[in-house]
Amino acid sequence: MTVKSWPTLKPYVLAAPQTVLLLTFLVIPILLIGVVSFWEFNGYSMTPAFTLNNYIGIFTSDVTLKTYLNTFKFVGLVWLSTLMIGYPVAYFLSFHVPKLQWQVLLFLLCTIPFWTSNIIRMISWVPLLGKEGLVNQLLMGTGLIQQPLEFLLYSDFAVVLGMTHLYIIFMIAPIFNSLMRIDRNLVTAAEDMGASGFGVFKEVILPLSAPGIAIGSIFIVTLVMGEFVTVRLMGGGQAASIGKLIQTQIGSVQYPLAAANAMVLLIVTLMLVITILRVVNIRKEL
Repeated sequence: MTVKSWPTLKPYVLAAPQTVLLLTFLVIPILLIGVVSFWEFNGYSMTPAFTLNNYIGIFTSDVTLKTYLNTFKFVGLVWLSTLMIGYPVAYFLSFHVPKLQWQVLLFLLCTIPFWTSNIIRMISWVPLLGKEGLVNQLLMGTGLIQQPLEFLLYSDFAVVLGMTHLYIIFMIAPIFNSLMRIDRNLVTAAEDMGASGFGVFKEVILPLSAPGIAIGSIFIVTLVMGEFVTVRLMGGGQAASIGKLIQTQIGSVQYPLAAANAMVLLIVTLMLVITILRVVNIRKEL
C-alpha cells in the first residue's frame, strides 16, 4: 500500500472493525438461526436437513397464530400508552421549563427509575397490584369495590403496564430531542399570524416532532416484539407472546421450531420498522 493510495483506502480501513463485529455478532448468528429453522425435528431430536415443516406448522397452528396476534396487541397497546404518557412529558420539558439546565436535570430525573434491574422493577408491582396489594386495599377501604380486582396482576393489563413502565423512556428521549430541535421562532411566527395554541401544536410542533415519534415507535416495536421476561413475571402464565413461546421451545430443546419462530418474528419486526420509516422521514434526526 502506497502513501498515495491511503486516502482512498482510509474509509474502508476505518470501517473494517465495525464490519467484522457486525458480521460476527449479528449477520452470521442470524444466518445460522435461519439454517437451523429448516432442520427436521421429530419431537425429541433434530436432524440437519431441509424441510419447511417448521414454517408450515407456524402458519397452520391456531395456537401459534393467536400468540402472534396477542403479541401484536401488546405492541399496539404499549406503543399507544408510551406515546400518550411520553409525549406530554417531553412537551412539558421542552416548552414549559424555561432554562436548559433545568430541562436536562428533569430529563435525567426521568431516567433514574431505569438505573435498576428490569426484574426488580417488575417485582415491585406485585405488592401494589396483588389481591392483597395496596391498590386493592385502598379501593376496598374507600368502599369503591367489594372484592379485590383480579385483573390488576397476572393478566394482559399487568403485562402492558409492566412494559410501559420498562420502555417509556425510549419514547420520551427521542421525542424530547425532536422538540428541543424545533426553532422557537417558528412558534412565535405562527402565534403572530393569529394561530391558536392548538393550531400551533397541530401545524408546527406535531409535524416537526414526528421523526422523534417514529424513532420512539421503532424502539417500542423492536423491544416489545421479542419481550418474554415481563410476560412471564407480570402475566403469571396467563399471557402469551412469541418471545415467551420461543423461550419455552428453547427450554424444551425444540431448536428448529424456535429458530423458525425467531425468523418469522424478525421478518415481521423488520416489516413494521420499514413501514414506520416509509411514513416518516427520520434522516434529520440521525
